[in-house]
Amino acid sequence: MIATTRPEMSVNEPTLYVAFELGKKEWKLAMTSGFGVTPWLRTVASGDLRGVERALARGRERFGLPPSAAVVSCYEAGRDGFWIHRALTQLGVRNRVVDSSSIEVNRRARRTKTDRIDALKLVTMLVRVCCGEQRVWHEVRVPRVDDEAARHVSRERTALTKEQTRLSNQIAGWLATWGCIVPARARRAAGWWTRARDWNDAPLPAAVQARIARADERLTMLATQVAALETQQAATAQAADRDSALGRLVQLKGVATTSASVLLDEGLVWRAFRNRREIGGLLGFAPAKYDSGDSEHDQGISRAGNAHLQAISIQLAWNWVRWQPTSALTRWYREHFGPRRRARRIGIVALARKLLIALWRYVTTGAVPTGAILSGSRA
Repeated sequence: MIATTRPEMSVNEPTLYVAFELGKKEWKLAMTSGFGVTPWLRTVASGDLRGVERALARGRERFGLPPSAAVVSCYEAGRDGFWIHRALTQLGVRNRVVDSSSIEVNRRARRTKTDRIDALKLVTMLVRVCCGEQRVWHEVRVPRVDDEAARHVSRERTALTKEQTRLSNQIAGWLATWGCIVPARARRAAGWWTRARDWNDAPLPAAVQARIARADERLTMLATQVAALETQQAATAQAADRDSALGRLVQLKGVATTSASVLLDEGLVWRAFRNRREIGGLLGFAPAKYDSGDSEHDQGISRAGNAHLQAISIQLAWNWVRWQPTSALTRWYREHFGPRRRARRIGIVALARKLLIALWRYVTTGAVPTGAILSGSRA
């Protein structure tokens, strides 16, 4: 999301500006009262909110601000997530969470980088933003507690599925080192590795069999956990109202419960998009043009987006082409990219972006994508 360009307050209003540089052991607070005022740096223990309150009180005193002066702060989104934002908000601080990749940096090949320098740089940028300067940085949309917690279900399922794939490939690699080929279907039987034969028609060594047995146990546990999560997602979708965002999505043919859950958990609704460009920016499938001097060319898409949304949107796009052949989006895709395999793989990215925008409009306004088929089943 792009930071607001409107001044947050009057330049004459007494305000303490604070930038947090967060570390595992300590936090550095850079404070100032406005342009032209040398920032003051304080250090508190990591997570010490009372220490933060004391530092803010001393900051007001140092800059001659009244005890009731407003406090505006910012920190870079990262490992600590959003609990600090919520804690600062409870203290009456107006906080901003900044996308780290959008912060301007010195372009020298080697530049000095310390927590002190970063904090001082961040507080000067905060003053510029609060006074109305545009495009200083990009800010992160902070989810509600329920929305943030809901993401764990879909993200855990994705992580478990990846672990399943990794283990399956690893077992196949172990078999390959012994010249052993076991079809995937045969590997579903219990104790299949005891019956496997190597290149010389001999049983696999005991140590190899034991390793495969332990890996198979982990695969069984992963399958159980994935099934439990999928059951939970299916129950949530079944109980959802038909006019809710989830209820609308699962009515579309080609949009499965898992896909709908990922879309909503990653913020198709709670991020409160204002237009299609913001969706493209979050997805990372926006064009990146290069036009400088006499040089002008297309660099392709930016790719700087939400990885979870990128993966699910591509899957949805392929499913959409298969299950929604009469929709306007599918017809557009086939007309522009035709039967050529390479062109289809490139075009599916463009379709994914268009489809996500169409789904956003559908869940927020109820406007069904043109030509889309609504399935009667909720499964």
